[in-house]
Amino acid sequence: MPVLGTVSSGWKTQGSSILPGLLLTTLIAAIALGLNRLSNLHTLNPLLIAVLLGIGWRQWGVVPVAYRPGIKFAMKRVLRLAVILLGLRLSLADVMAVGPWGLGMVTIGTFSTFYLTCWLGRRLGVNPRLTQLIAAGTSICGASAVVATNPVVEGSEEDMTYAIATITGFGTLAMLTYPLVSSLLQLSPPAFGLWCGASVHEVAQVIATAFQNGDLSGEVATVTKLSRVLLVVPIIISLGWQTNHLSKPGQPPRPIPVPWFVLFFCVLVVANSLGMAAPAIKIIVLNGNQFLLCLSLAAMGLETNLASLSQLGLKPVYLAGLSWLFLAVFSLLMMSLSGF
Repeated sequence: MPVLGTVSSGWKTQGSSILPGLLLTTLIAAIALGLNRLSNLHTLNPLLIAVLLGIGWRQWGVVPVAYRPGIKFAMKRVLRLAVILLGLRLSLADVMAVGPWGLGMVTIGTFSTFYLTCWLGRRLGVNPRLTQLIAAGTSICGASAVVATNPVVEGSEEDMTYAIATITGFGTLAMLTYPLVSSLLQLSPPAFGLWCGASVHEVAQVIATAFQNGDLSGEVATVTKLSRVLLVVPIIISLGWQTNHLSKPGQPPRPIPVPWFVLFFCVLVVANSLGMAAPAIKIIVLNGNQFLLCLSLAAMGLETNLASLSQLGLKPVYLAGLSWLFLAVFSLLMMSLSGF
């Protein structure tokens, strides 16, 4: 089985060209987006497709050592740029449009799910970094939250890949089951939209699920979901503090890290709120950002060792499933208590 070379000098970007690796990841990203546009694959997240293509290329293709600088550049630098640009999706007006109860429900559900997942991960014996990635992805916004969180918790490529795969899988299951549950419970269009936005993982999955029940459900779900995305900021800062500030016994505490890419994300949210980004430019940037995310995750797939991934076992799947069920049921209960 061909794998990337193990020569340590292959990792060094100094004096090495990043172009070969970037060309390879660009090719895989383009293929992923192309496959996503096929009629029978459009419900699959292109980020997941990019990861799977990258994994397949590594396992069954030849990836020379010379490609590694570009792959690593895409996996780190390009990835953080893509997370920053996600800020153009959200404005403070969108957040306020959800209303006090909606914002409270989203906030309580997000933080409850995050910390419950961390607790369950410890009980199940899942490694802490993978647990934190699953917690962030489930509670906030799927693959994008995993991508944003991974540099802070310092998870491995295998952890990141497993987290994205499990979270995307349960998000896809939600797309199929939520409309059926809505029919059984006879949820109103606004209630169904609020439920989708508060508990389905990916932005694309929220939109695909909620609009099955009409435009009103889709609009409420979209605004709710984008408000939920903003909670990635306090969670990442909290995780960064836990990862870097809490020192081992006998070692002095390290300073609290400053997640600069998250701060720039907030800057773009404010800029978008003030109308500083023209709508046409936003569309171009966000469409291009989808490509950057696919490119980065293709690089992550190319760095993923399936042998190492298989050693993680099924416990992370159980963790992701329990986390998803908790958030779905908890959100429904909060809506019923509010009479929404």
